[in-house]
This record gives sequence, C-alpha cells and structure tokens, in this order.
Amino acid sequence: MACVPSTPVTRALDAAAIPYTLHLHDHPIRSLEQAAEERGLSPEQIVRSLVFRLEGDTYILVLAPGPGQVSWPRLRKHLKVSRLTTATPEEVERMTGYVPGAVSPVGLAQPLRVLADQRLGLLQEVSIGAGVRNAGVVLRTDDLLRLVQPEFGDFVEEGGRQSPIASR
Repeated sequence: MACVPSTPVTRALDAAAIPYTLHLHDHPIRSLEQAAEERGLSPEQIVRSLVFRLEGDTYILVLAPGPGQVSWPRLRKHLKVSRLTTATPEEVERMTGYVPGAVSPVGLAQPLRVLADQRLGLLQEVSIGAGVRNAGVVLRTDDLLRLVQPEFGDFVEEGGRQSPIASR
C-alpha cells in the first residue's frame, strides 16, 4: 500500500480532531465533475478555494461550492470595493502556502479573510483541496465551517458548464 502523505491540511484537521477522508487520485484531475465522480460526490460538494487580490495588496479566499462561477459584481459589493483581481499563481502560493490546484482553506501559510458562498451551508459533506495536487479531503461541512469560520454571502452564480479545476 502506498504511503499516505501528510499535508498542512491533514495535520491541521488532525490537530483539530476533525474526521476526514483523504482521497488521492491516481491520475490528473481535469474537471470539477471528474473530481466529484471519483470521490463519490456530486459536483456541488466540491468546494473550490479561490484567491483574490484587493486594492492595497490585500488578499481574500473565497469558498465556492460546485460548478457555479463567482460573481464579480456581487463579490465587489459585499467587500465594498471597486476593484479586485484573481491572484496570480505566485501570489496564491505565497499567501496560502499551496500551489494552484491544491489550495485549501485549512492549514494556510498565513491568516486570510475567508468568505464562503451561502450555498455551502446547505451541504452536509464537502470536499476541499488537500494541499497537494490531484487529491481532496472529504469532511462534514459543519466541521469545516467551525474550523474556518468564514464570512457568508451570495457570491456564486448558478452554472452547469464544465469547470476546469487544474488552474485553481
């Protein structure tokens, strides 16, 4: 049996005594739908951790469940800012400690303001990034929310198109 890696995500979950399942894919994940299918979940249960840069070199992490897209106008309105951009891969790694495609709201390299789309609260179980590529952690949503304590809002537009996750 292959050795199961320890990541900042699994170490943080272990330290918080939160039960989880680490799912390691045996090949590259190309879409949110593929990740969901291979983890035995629905696409809505896959939570993407997206990093945005605000004015003044401030960064936030948005938890977006499912295949919907973040609504920039809704996010700007909630944050009361006129400008924001998607963080570059280098900024993502510097702010989170994770490479794009492995980002998690758990075990961050430094504290970040975490926002979550309100739809996240409707799910009983979700999968988040595991801190390494082609892997996910499945856990109870209540446990994730208790650990991360995000700020809730309506940030995601419903959408059903295929969502690449390799670049996130």
